[in-house]
Amino acid sequence: MQNPTAHENTDLQSRAPAEEHNYGATAARLRRGPHLTVPRNSPAKRDYLIVGVLCYVNLINFMDWFIVPGILLDIQKYFKLSDGAAGLLQTVFILCYMLAAPFFGYLGDRYNRKAILAAGIFFWSAVTLGTSFISESHCWIFFLSRGLVGIGTASYSTVAPTIIADRFDEGRRTTMLSVFYICIPVGSGLGYVLASGMAQATGDWHWAFRVTPCMGGLALVLLILLVPRRIQRRTEAHRALSIHGSIRIAAEKPGTQGTARTTWCQDVISLGKNWSFVWSSLGLTAMAFVTGALGLWVPVFLYRAQAALSTVPQCPQKSCNSSNSLIFGGITIGTGILGVIAGAEAARRLRKMNNKADPLICATSMFVSSLCLYTALTVAQKNILSTFIFIALGELFLSVNWAVVTDILLYVVTPRRQSTAIALQILVSHLLGDAGSPYLIGTISNAIQAKKDPSTQWSFWSLQYSFIICVFVGVFGGGFFLLTSFYIEEDRKEAEQL
Repeated sequence: MQNPTAHENTDLQSRAPAEEHNYGATAARLRRGPHLTVPRNSPAKRDYLIVGVLCYVNLINFMDWFIVPGILLDIQKYFKLSDGAAGLLQTVFILCYMLAAPFFGYLGDRYNRKAILAAGIFFWSAVTLGTSFISESHCWIFFLSRGLVGIGTASYSTVAPTIIADRFDEGRRTTMLSVFYICIPVGSGLGYVLASGMAQATGDWHWAFRVTPCMGGLALVLLILLVPRRIQRRTEAHRALSIHGSIRIAAEKPGTQGTARTTWCQDVISLGKNWSFVWSSLGLTAMAFVTGALGLWVPVFLYRAQAALSTVPQCPQKSCNSSNSLIFGGITIGTGILGVIAGAEAARRLRKMNNKADPLICATSMFVSSLCLYTALTVAQKNILSTFIFIALGELFLSVNWAVVTDILLYVVTPRRQSTAIALQILVSHLLGDAGSPYLIGTISNAIQAKKDPSTQWSFWSLQYSFIICVFVGVFGGGFFLLTSFYIEEDRKEAEQL
């Protein structure tokens, strides 16, 4: 016998007006029927306050992430690292980050998310502070510390987006996610600025690792004071029903009472059958590959290009020129803000005309970004200003995708699997993306330099040739997003009906 509540839900859905099928909204929708009036609750001020705290933590997370690229020349000189070993620094960080993500995704779907966030913030802040006291004779500890910071960061990245999804409905969710993901490029850019600025001001790069732990302490206090201990979790099967002024919660599935939980393996198997999730995750993997390589090596590449053109002196013994890190940090901040806003706005407008707008936006931006990156590489040996311009354009189009890709996940995956889906996406995108790309670029550069006599020119060319890989990966990423567009309508409808 069919559950009457489930039947009523299907009937209400069939009578819902067209505008209520806005797939950019959270899956927790309130339906209207002829005998049922359900008011939409506007987000409370506290909801926006919670998002503000989460955005602040996301900002300092990515500041800490990009401290190393901002002072990579100094770190290479201090620890006497080759290009391959320098690339391994970021690889160790991201490997630990991605391997820890599924564990925290499992916890985030089942346990107190505020406690998970607080523990992660405290852990990575403490480890980062400890990093600032490592001497040149203990290089292995420096590598270990970056891995531990990656574990702490994973606890936050898998849980925070789901909290935002739970607090907002419809277009507001896309807006809030856009604000949240603007903090990725802004935090990344500030990481470059902080690292290079502190190294230049103090003459000691270690001081760059002593600022974000203080900011992390403030974030921990804000989290404890402003975020509620338990955050109400929405599910697509829990709908508010207004009956004579009272509210009751519908059953989750026919024959259950909303408390059943699937196993992690069942969640993974289900997600593997969701082709929109699979292809968009591979597209995000290509994005991660490119951004990981660019994030670590672009300041070094620009310095070597300038050295090859004899426009800057060779790196002195004590401290290297950090102007490229400052400029690249500013570019990352500016293009990140513009890109995320442009992507969210384009998605909002184009969804009204095309149900496949989101993956098509992502595909187009990947293709254009690859073209800009290729142009930047080819003009670097002739004009540094043009190189900066095309790198900025490439980063701009990459940033278009951040909020849009996450929104795709949140409307093709049921809410009770969202933390797990985000964790799996982190695992795949980093494992095949930016976990290996910095090390791969550095290793290829080493191999090219080994075949030639050491020279400033070949030091530049080795990185230039290595970066060509990123162009091809970016094109593949665009193809993956095109494949996403073939399945997205069907997967979205299926997620709404579960």
